Amino acid sequence: MTVADPTLRFERTLFREGAPLVIGCDEVGRGAIAGPVAVGLGVFLPDVRRMPEGLRDSKLLSEQRREALHPLVAAWAPHWAVGLADNVEVDRDGIVPSLGLAALRALETLVLAGVPVEAAVVVLDGSHDWLTPALAGWPEGSRPRVVTRVKADRDCATVAAASVLAKVHRDRLMVEADAVHPGYEWVGNKGYASAGHYAAIDRLGSSALHRWSWLKQPALF
Repeated sequence: MTVADPTLRFERTLFREGAPLVIGCDEVGRGAIAGPVAVGLGVFLPDVRRMPEGLRDSKLLSEQRREALHPLVAAWAPHWAVGLADNVEVDRDGIVPSLGLAALRALETLVLAGVPVEAAVVVLDGSHDWLTPALAGWPEGSRPRVVTRVKADRDCATVAAASVLAKVHRDRLMVEADAVHPGYEWVGNKGYASAGHYAAIDRLGSSALHRWSWLKQPALF
């Protein structure tokens, strides 16, 4: 089955409807049993030009291709950010609130960079709007508008860009963490469940970066 490249059609519709900027949003690490969850944001203006060649949802790209695309995507987006919520926060608060926390941290980075996020439309992958509840603590007038779109990471170039930014950032963190907590095969599995990962936990015990409450549950991911 051939997968079509993402386009800017949906984003251009939002621009025609009056959005002064569009922020693509995607998360990675949701199903991992170790490490943080990461939310990537890519900011784009109405004059956005053609996307980098070969850009796709990060799940459809090899690690080598994601690494090659990362600097191109980072240069394509006028502003971008990746926010994290660590494994302790995931255990304490749950995965959905942690997604919101990571997104808020990324948005705050954009605000500090001078991006008027209150004027933005955030395109969120999927059908569940987990971001708007996280924004409830922000003053009215400072919150971006959120729209959900199923398969946005596949179909919308801005969201595909956010997925690459988040995935590469988180993968690099897990590779660095493997040197500190060796034996769990994080260079390969990046903290996701695998037979080798679970075997290492049985052999070594859990680490400071594992989502401890998740280890009591079946390997669903």
